[in-house]
Amino acid sequence: MKALILAGGRGERLRPLTLTRPKALLEVGGKPLLSYPLEALKAVGIREAVVVLSYMGDAIRSWLKDGSPLGLKVEYARQEEPRGTADAISSAAELLKGEKEVLVIHGDLFVRPEALRPVLEEHRRHRPSITLGVVEVKRPSEFGMVVAEGGWLRDLVEKPSVWKRRSLANSGIYILSGEALEAMSEVKPAEDGELRATDVMVAMAREGDAVRVAEIDPSAWADVGRPWDILEANEKALRGLRTSIKGDVEDGAHIRGPVVVEEGARVRSGAYVEGPAYIGPGADVGPNCYIRPSTSIGAGARVGNACEVKNSVVMEGTHIGHLSYVGDSVIGAYCNLGAGTITANLRFDKKDVRMVIRGRRVSTGRRKLGAVMGDYVQTGVGVLLMPGVRVWPGCWIGPNVVVYEDITEEGAFVLLEQELARLRARGQGTRED
Repeated sequence: MKALILAGGRGERLRPLTLTRPKALLEVGGKPLLSYPLEALKAVGIREAVVVLSYMGDAIRSWLKDGSPLGLKVEYARQEEPRGTADAISSAAELLKGEKEVLVIHGDLFVRPEALRPVLEEHRRHRPSITLGVVEVKRPSEFGMVVAEGGWLRDLVEKPSVWKRRSLANSGIYILSGEALEAMSEVKPAEDGELRATDVMVAMAREGDAVRVAEIDPSAWADVGRPWDILEANEKALRGLRTSIKGDVEDGAHIRGPVVVEEGARVRSGAYVEGPAYIGPGADVGPNCYIRPSTSIGAGARVGNACEVKNSVVMEGTHIGHLSYVGDSVIGAYCNLGAGTITANLRFDKKDVRMVIRGRRVSTGRRKLGAVMGDYVQTGVGVLLMPGVRVWPGCWIGPNVVVYEDITEEGAFVLLEQELARLRARGQGTRED
């Protein structure tokens, strides 16, 4: 059996992070997201995969190559336009010719082997046209929800406003028979023009017992479709972490719980690192800082004196110099946070933090959520980012600015009015007034 990984999406809901990288290469637990399904395939005995590319596909090719570093054989197909999952599957038809069964995994998933095994076992037991992995979710209105009877699919309802059944959602993991593969090229466009794999599933299900459902363990799966999902995937990636100290931990530094310190990393005296936590190659932590659980610090990143980082993903090359707090946040690569930069992560009214996604302010379902910052952002001293704000890549935020709303222009300057007045008086311009 071959696997097919759909990794061509633009990840618009994940902006600003996907403005500079494909979503499959977003890092969680110290590794690109795409590495998890690939490692899971190897663990269940599948060694050949086809990866469907489109947006920033060259970056994925450059990282994955032919798959041999992961012990796999990987080929690539290209989806010219993002026209839906059925179209993505059909774009790989030549590379899948002759395959009787194909395991499909959506490329924006965090996946452990435990998420694949029930689907494979159920398919081998019943040999249906399609076996669909389903997973219990907390917010049915955000997923395609499954109507099943006796273990067979009867219907799929997309993002229902009210759901009174058990909350089992389409997991984005399914096995297609040769017949189902062929049907993907014949599906008709939906009202929005997309060619959806789920339309094939529903059509087959309505003809009888053709689509089997297999429930998977939610702890082995996460849908990474929105910025705050990265934090959930990171938490799950770090569960079961085993302590591994390859770098330099100085005398006077404290390591508590499962912590990985990669080669070339340095944990300076006075640092307190509470696992599960990951410190990447060449990273520099301390002195006298606090790294709290479920934090991943990327390669070459720096967390300096009197800083606290909690339940966050800090990407490669970022510098958090001193006297700063980063909580429940995702900080892009090569950012530089000035002294005293604070990411507020809790509303006064203690309600769920809201974030703007595709122009709509939506609930994240998280009581605590800080900032989501693109690559190459710089903040001056004393900057405060309010809960749930996003900052586009390359922005400069001047000293003492309180960021209440998203900054959605790449490379913008954001300064206080008095600072702008001073600059204008000196005849100095800025990119954004």
